[in-house]
Amino acid sequence: MNNKLIIATLCTALLAGCGEGDKQPEVQGKGLRQYDKNVLARGERVFLTNCAVCHGNGGEGKPGWQQPGPDGKLLPPPLDGNGRVWRLTSSQMKQFVHQGSPDGRANMPAWQGKLSDQEIDEVITWITSLWSDAIYLQWVTKVGQAQN
Repeated sequence: MNNKLIIATLCTALLAGCGEGDKQPEVQGKGLRQYDKNVLARGERVFLTNCAVCHGNGGEGKPGWQQPGPDGKLLPPPLDGNGRVWRLTSSQMKQFVHQGSPDGRANMPAWQGKLSDQEIDEVITWITSLWSDAIYLQWVTKVGQAQN
């Protein structure tokens, strides 16, 4: 196990112990990851209500997403680890959701003022839960730690 993975695992364990009193959130595991079930449920609900119409219920994106669609704009990419989204920091993902597609290159609307910061954070957490352990570990070690 490499040092970054050990540190990430320990930090997750330590942060899981922080909170309101002795009340611990119910967690759901995927590989080496632990997620608060309530956060995942809220993130999935917000995603299905607002994002799935374009990105698909499982974040699979549109076929041919790497090429422009009939309107000349890029199609919704997969968010499930099969696209490039995992190469963004969580701050960059949040900014993208807030502001929508940069330079009008795609049809992603700006969600700032429509979704709260908490809802956006929960959606991003839910999206990262879709990723394989390999993609998640690459994100945490190469991208996720560079938050700004």
